[in-house]
Amino acid sequence: MNRILVILTLDMENLPGNFQEILRHEREVVSQWKKDGVLEQLYLRPTKNGAVLIFKDIDEEKANQLMTTLPFYPLRKSMEIFPLIKDSEI
Repeated sequence: MNRILVILTLDMENLPGNFQEILRHEREVVSQWKKDGVLEQLYLRPTKNGAVLIFKDIDEEKANQLMTTLPFYPLRKSMEIFPLIKDSEI
């Protein structure tokens, strides 16, 4: 089972006035991904300027496509995508 790690950093200096509304919509989208089985886990960063998402059973292209649909995507400062390979000996 493959995993894709995505690190999303938001541009906290240029947040829109309706940030809380966008946050609610963001949570709905991410919850649906979890229900659909493509998102294994989401971790919030302690600095509260982004999140780390772990996708499963999709490729890097699909992870990138999904990320572009997030309500927070237009607010991103950066986004890094890392395909992961499980060490079968551990």
